[in-house]
Amino acid sequence: MTSKNYTLRLNSEYAGIFGSYWIFYSIISSFCSAYLLDIGYSNSEIGIILAVASVVSVFMQPMLANISDRSKKLDAIGVAGISTAIMLILEVGMLIINKKTLALWVIYVLVMAWELALQPLFNSLARRLSETGWNINFGICRSGGSLAYAVFTAIFGSFVERYGTGILPGTGVAFLALLLGILLLTERTFKRAMKEKKTAPAAETEEAVKTVENEIDLKTFIKRNKLFLVLNLFIMILFFQNTITNNFMFQVVDGVGGTSEDMGRIFGVMAFVEIPGLFFFDRIHRRFSCSTLLKFASVNFTLKLLTMYLANSVFMIYAAHFFHIFAFSIFLAGIVQFINEIMEREEAVRGQAVYTTAITIGGVFANIIGGILLDISGPKLMLLISVILAAVGTFGVFLLTNKIAKKPANP
Repeated sequence: MTSKNYTLRLNSEYAGIFGSYWIFYSIISSFCSAYLLDIGYSNSEIGIILAVASVVSVFMQPMLANISDRSKKLDAIGVAGISTAIMLILEVGMLIINKKTLALWVIYVLVMAWELALQPLFNSLARRLSETGWNINFGICRSGGSLAYAVFTAIFGSFVERYGTGILPGTGVAFLALLLGILLLTERTFKRAMKEKKTAPAAETEEAVKTVENEIDLKTFIKRNKLFLVLNLFIMILFFQNTITNNFMFQVVDGVGGTSEDMGRIFGVMAFVEIPGLFFFDRIHRRFSCSTLLKFASVNFTLKLLTMYLANSVFMIYAAHFFHIFAFSIFLAGIVQFINEIMEREEAVRGQAVYTTAITIGGVFANIIGGILLDISGPKLMLLISVILAAVGTFGVFLLTNKIAKKPANP
């Protein structure tokens, strides 16, 4: 197999992993409110389910990473495969129960927590696959996930509207099976590429990387990156709105006369407009610094929320996502690159983990507070508070990114 074929195959399979994963994310997370409301849960109860799942995922993320890093038999692909198999079994249990019970509550929490915990693991696969010596384009592969999510949610909302939310668990089983199959294919391709590679990968060996990473303990990391930790508090506040719009979009759309079909199409639009920012980020970054891009994205997050708050029709909710073009994808790629630029190699992995934990914790508060606000007074108050918090988070990004970018090198 030629270099070109390995590059194409590895990137295609990696994009397939993202595609099937983000379709399952749509089923279990984006359609969560529609499904759980339909079987009898209140908004507050849904918020608690989502919050508990987020908390559990915070503990699961380092656990999965630790297994991947330290196990002699399992790498990131293997850990992801076993996790997917476990989620598949749990999803079958959800398909069998499919009614409001304690068992369904526990299963839903576990599936959501595992699904959230897999995000950083799938992101880290780029480094693992690069060990073959062939080029892995993370931005293009990740945009494949957004494209799959966009197409699926835009179409699937119509099916949910026509056939009911009972089709969600079975569809989840199907796409988890697809994800597991693609992971097995990727594992096979990876092993073949490792056997046949002609030159050593540009990156250091995995063992060397681990040795360097272990040299930086938590106390040292905090001492070196105090401003970065403060920045992540503002990012946590900023991403309150992202969780609100992802997990309670059904209630927002319903509040202006929309349906689950409209919600699916809106999620489709949301994911579709993320693709250009991810796909062309490298080119954009050549012209603008990460600090500038993070500020720009933060402002657009706030403008999107403000437009949704002012909306009195489904069309206005669609219109609000014009700002999403310049928000999520730019911020996601920008913060990953920003961390790599401001930190030494041995602390960058921990920096990425801090960022992931910050947005997850922000999601915990958003799920609890959002559910309560919906039961108390509906989506308008929830959106108003989200606008205010997004503005506060944006202020923090403006205040700190330049200072962090210009800090002196670590001693």
